[in-house]
Amino acid sequence: MKLLTGFGRLAAAAMLLASASPSKADQPVDFATEIQPIFNRHCYQCHGPDKQRSGFRLDQRAAALAGGDLGEAIVAGRSADSPLVTYITGGDPQMQMPPEGPRLSAAEIGRVKLWIDQGARWPAAAATTSAETWWSLRPLVRPPVPAVAAADRAWVRTPVDAFIIAQLRREQLAPAPEADRRTLIRRLSFDLTGLPPEPAAIDAFVNDPAPDAYERLVDRLLASPRYGERWARHWLDVVHYADTHGYDKDQPRPHAWPYRDYVIRALNEDKPYARFVQEQLAGDVLFAGTRDGVEALGFIAAGPWDLIGHREVPESKVDGKIARLLDRDDMVANAFNTFNSLTVQCARCHNHKFDPISQEAYYGLQAVFAALDRADKTYDFDPAIGRRRSELAARHDALQQQSDRWLAQAGAKAGPKLAAIEQQLKKAATGEPGSPAFGYHSAIARSAEEIKWVQIDLGQPVPLDRIVLHPCFDNFNHIGAGFGFPQRYKIEACDDPRFAAGVDLLADFTRADVPNPQLRAVSSPASRQPARYVRVTATRLAPRLNDFIFALAEVEVFDTAGVNRALRCAVNAADSIDAPPRWQKPNLVDNEYPGRGVLAGEDRAALQRQRELLLDESLDSDARAQWTRARKELATCQRELAALPKPAMVYAGTVHHGKGNFCGTGPDGGKPREIHLLRRGDVRQPAQLVQPAALAIIPGASAEFALSAEAAEGERRAALARWITRADHPLTWRSIVNRAWQYHFGRGLVDSPNDFGHMGRQPSHPELLNWLAAEFRDGGQSLKRLHRLLVTSAVYRQASQGESAQAARDAQNENLWRMNRRKLEAEAVRDTVLAVAGKLHLAAGGAGFKDFVVEHPEHSPHYQYHLADPDDARTQRRSIYRFIVRSQGEPLMCALDCADPSMSVDKRNQSSSALQALALLNNRFMVTMAGHFAERVEHEAAGLPERLDLAFRLALARHASAAEREQLAAYAARHGLANACRLIFNLSEFTFID
Repeated sequence: MKLLTGFGRLAAAAMLLASASPSKADQPVDFATEIQPIFNRHCYQCHGPDKQRSGFRLDQRAAALAGGDLGEAIVAGRSADSPLVTYITGGDPQMQMPPEGPRLSAAEIGRVKLWIDQGARWPAAAATTSAETWWSLRPLVRPPVPAVAAADRAWVRTPVDAFIIAQLRREQLAPAPEADRRTLIRRLSFDLTGLPPEPAAIDAFVNDPAPDAYERLVDRLLASPRYGERWARHWLDVVHYADTHGYDKDQPRPHAWPYRDYVIRALNEDKPYARFVQEQLAGDVLFAGTRDGVEALGFIAAGPWDLIGHREVPESKVDGKIARLLDRDDMVANAFNTFNSLTVQCARCHNHKFDPISQEAYYGLQAVFAALDRADKTYDFDPAIGRRRSELAARHDALQQQSDRWLAQAGAKAGPKLAAIEQQLKKAATGEPGSPAFGYHSAIARSAEEIKWVQIDLGQPVPLDRIVLHPCFDNFNHIGAGFGFPQRYKIEACDDPRFAAGVDLLADFTRADVPNPQLRAVSSPASRQPARYVRVTATRLAPRLNDFIFALAEVEVFDTAGVNRALRCAVNAADSIDAPPRWQKPNLVDNEYPGRGVLAGEDRAALQRQRELLLDESLDSDARAQWTRARKELATCQRELAALPKPAMVYAGTVHHGKGNFCGTGPDGGKPREIHLLRRGDVRQPAQLVQPAALAIIPGASAEFALSAEAAEGERRAALARWITRADHPLTWRSIVNRAWQYHFGRGLVDSPNDFGHMGRQPSHPELLNWLAAEFRDGGQSLKRLHRLLVTSAVYRQASQGESAQAARDAQNENLWRMNRRKLEAEAVRDTVLAVAGKLHLAAGGAGFKDFVVEHPEHSPHYQYHLADPDDARTQRRSIYRFIVRSQGEPLMCALDCADPSMSVDKRNQSSSALQALALLNNRFMVTMAGHFAERVEHEAAGLPERLDLAFRLALARHASAAEREQLAAYAARHGLANACRLIFNLSEFTFID
């Protein structure tokens, strides 16, 4: 029975790894590109320029060969006699190097040994490797496709294979046989769509005799809308996208999802890669008026955001400067890690220790984004509507300025009376209270569960009809409307002031959190029994920053005749803050609250009439005529704007037009902030002013931008976008083809996808990487064409099993003599469970589904996944459409190694643990879907053997063997078909791709 566990396969892999020996190559080992990076990664921390343990340093040739206190560490020409080799291989347990951190891989040890055997050649200039000599920064030149020996021509299907077979032959290895068709369709389906193939599709492919059956399958999968959903998940990992801000508040971003949908759409449309890059950095400038050009800017804002550091701390304060410095740092790092696989962020506090990036160059990149903040940006799907909206908005602003000038002229004559009316009308528009008496405010509590109450003495028993609570309005912490309104509360009436007996419960909102009521009155279903005292008890207080309160603006108690009997009555409370005139107990019954008085329509109209009369008296006839004409045109403009379709909104990197602490650069017309080089990265130590620029890494190309002093901020981003997508850029094209290779083969040609610098990995097949990059760049920049090239190759079609003798020579399969067996990502597992159970809904796009219940939504949301219903059809969509929370991951997805959205994840972990086994077995989602899986096979097949075989075909893309059917039938007879399906979900074979 094929029920192998992941642990058994890991143990086998570990045995092969232990027996691995490094392969030898004929060509000389280059110290600068192959050996020095290994020393950078593993040795320089203890034996470099800053520290030399045991007097031994490896960053200088003479010192390294001398060996310090250790004696001669490198014996040129004899690796077997070199103590350095003993240290790095663990031959001496007392001197195992490095003592901490990752050990050298078998391939790295092999290169060091070969370098020593070849004479330990160490060029004098190696310590100062320049941009032109480092492998990833060398100009991208298409190498010739290697000639293929006659014996290998039948195996080679694409130019990719020619490079692979050439290296295999050099290493005296042979490719594995081609996988069977069932394995291939399952591999392709998951790689290209992230979903398992249906049994009918498997049978059709297996029985298709056409010579191009495989190629047609590839084309069909690439044309599926599921392709964009699959590959967008990979992209969103790298750009660290999520639907919440992160940090301690972790508030939601309701409008982040249009960027996610843009990525899916762009991939499905096979947008040329240069355009894809340019849209995400400067689509609003380079492709103005287009939907994609705006939605793509979600890339700049994809990462976490410090809400408190921006909204509550002004830019003039140190903490505010730090928050904005780190925000721009994330924008810069996201751009260069993603598009160039370059760790520019390492130069924030000093020149990059390993790569040719100066601190001044780093701050030049920060200057590119100096005008931007993360905020909601409006836009129109229809460019024509967008242009019309812009025209009307410009006209509206001009007319408003004219009107304001006439108003100022009139105000100079009318005096304070007109100013007072304008102030009242302004408050009416904003919803602020018209009186300085805000309401009642409890004492501050340290716990939300502390009980607070306030009660009104009506003077005598009153027949009650209804109670109305009016929330406060206060700008503390920018809460505004609904300030202090309790999350849970109850309203009671009684004739006993202590509420010890005879209590009548009028309204009960204590079972679940109530939403912030903003300025809406909350009425209770009150009793009509007479009562003298009315009490409002808060059982869960409203949160502020680090404490909790209870506040109300007004309580009205209406009798059966409709009279408010609470007006001016005595008020008592468990405790209160008395800070008149704003906060005191009598404010609770003073008939002053948000929404009253100036907010009433008739009062607002009366104030407007008074204003008109004052203006008529203060302006001469000519001025009145011009002001009247401006006001009429303004009203017409407002009506036309209101008649346009409501604009869409995306959370993006944009010029923010806010107020208060988080005001952005909008009030300054979007003028970029001044960016200074910061000594040691300290905002308190600014040095010289820097200008926006790129990096001096393209030979013959200037890093400076040709921008005028009057250039709009978007021109900086456009210049950077053009620079990154230059045809002669050495990193952009290598980076993206390496990412595509990684997701198809399980490991990139460069196994550090976000770091092509000195601290990253060397390419395993440098000529192939360069050929792919040049082919992609010059061949239309089609990602689908790249995918097709890779998956139609013979190297991709290999079986994942191979000869043990070859495994002993290359246990890590760096030479690709077989296909790598890979573990499905968390999203693919979840989607497959839904698909197999017959519950997957393929509705595409739109706001993400929430597989959680939110508690405390106003200030510090708690995302409670255990309260969600796994049978809720709204949550049974593809995982790409999940609402992604940064601070609290979904337990099943986290157990299965989903990406941490707070950081750029260039490659997922692939762990096997008991926690994963328990999650797949006992998680509510898994148990529920196992039941639906059983219902599906019961409906689609008759008889237990047939049902079990169908379950295998759906879940594993193959028929069950006779022994498997027999064992599972016995298991189902004892425990039920649902539990048998649950067992199938837990097979290693279910979560791995061969």
